[in-house]
Amino acid sequence: MKRLSVWMLATVVGACLGSAREARAQGYGLYEFGACAMGMGGAGVAGPCDEGSTIFFNPAGLALVTRPVLNVGGTLIGPFGDFTSDTGVTTELERKWIPAPSIYLAKPIGGGRSVLGFGVMAPYGLTLEWPQDFEGRFLAYKVGLQVVYLQPTYAFKVTDRFMIGGGVDLSYAKVELHQRADLSVQRITGTPFTFGNLGVPRGTDFADLTLEGDTVQAGFHVGVLVRPTDRVAIGARYLSRQKVDTDEGDLTSEQIPTGFRLPVPLPGVPAGTPVDALLAPLFGAGGRLADQKVATALYLPDQFVAGISLRPTDRTTVNADYQFVNWSLFDVLEIEGENGLSQRSIEDYRDSHGVRVGAEYRATDRFAVRAGIIAHTAAAPDQTVTPLLPEGKRVDLAGGFGYDMTDAVRLDVAYMYLFQPERRGRTTDGGLERPTVEVNNGVYHFRANLFAVNLVWKF
Repeated sequence: MKRLSVWMLATVVGACLGSAREARAQGYGLYEFGACAMGMGGAGVAGPCDEGSTIFFNPAGLALVTRPVLNVGGTLIGPFGDFTSDTGVTTELERKWIPAPSIYLAKPIGGGRSVLGFGVMAPYGLTLEWPQDFEGRFLAYKVGLQVVYLQPTYAFKVTDRFMIGGGVDLSYAKVELHQRADLSVQRITGTPFTFGNLGVPRGTDFADLTLEGDTVQAGFHVGVLVRPTDRVAIGARYLSRQKVDTDEGDLTSEQIPTGFRLPVPLPGVPAGTPVDALLAPLFGAGGRLADQKVATALYLPDQFVAGISLRPTDRTTVNADYQFVNWSLFDVLEIEGENGLSQRSIEDYRDSHGVRVGAEYRATDRFAVRAGIIAHTAAAPDQTVTPLLPEGKRVDLAGGFGYDMTDAVRLDVAYMYLFQPERRGRTTDGGLERPTVEVNNGVYHFRANLFAVNLVWKF
């Protein structure tokens, strides 16, 4: 029972860290915090959009803001996919639309060479839900993650061609995971047998487990922007890692009746005894599956982005970015519960590398069209592709437009399609402390549609 509940905890935090799984930054990290930049595939560290979203993409670009500006908008993320087991059974992911709002405010000060800004966005987030009869429900059938950042930012124009910026990242993280427990694989206390050895069918649910937790942490972001000529710019941005350290997570459980009776006697327990009665103390005060507090420590990985922006004509801008995310921080996860739970889980995530290329063409003085493409390597190794998020290498295609409704108000709209090639994964740990690729028992398919709308008001 100890291993069961701890594995559940390890998988939820794993979903939380494998920070993040959304394209743009692999794992469950988000990068869609401005429809203008999203329309160009998020490429813009050297050519940021002329508004507040540069707080996220490159804080140094905030120094280019010449008027107070307010951005309000968000992105709707619609993941979809399925899992086809090696036996030929296909289970579809429940379709959900996940909102990712963002707000930016910036104001020039000090004669226009300095700019103060404030951003609110959710750079990490995920909601995935499978049917409760899905074979992977014993790893997870629902996972939710939200990480909201508050980013006060300051930018300074050192010269007309050299800008710097940075600020503090105050974040609030909330995680939720639901998982079932399989009675057949649980060992019987005082014996070398499992309940499966006594005839309990594989996939017999006997517990519904939920983990919920939240915490607050802090980090920082810095950026630099250089414009050697009027048509060339070079930029870089660093977003620091954050340590999520909490001892106040809540594990709650509910016993599921099985109706099973012992077919043979056990030491001190006669044949015919209801198994549910034997399991009940596990859910009582002090039991391994009782409601309890849990503690863990993990990292939201740091990331570095560098890029170049070119203006081949007065109406055309082309951006290209490279992004590195330090996912290898998520290699080992340790969890402790107040009822004696203890687990050291090996995750072995890898650093991810991505390239974004985007362009904007101003068809008229008021209307601009945008397009972009993104390619990312996978963060999760082959043995860590699970129902929590069937992560893999990805290709995203994006497009959008900007329309200046007045001299002070602009509307930005963008669409992105996420395509992930099918990837083998697993719905079980195979009874192993360190699962291997031999446990993988099917193929995950994963896609997503993303729609973004932003209103930019300069006043």
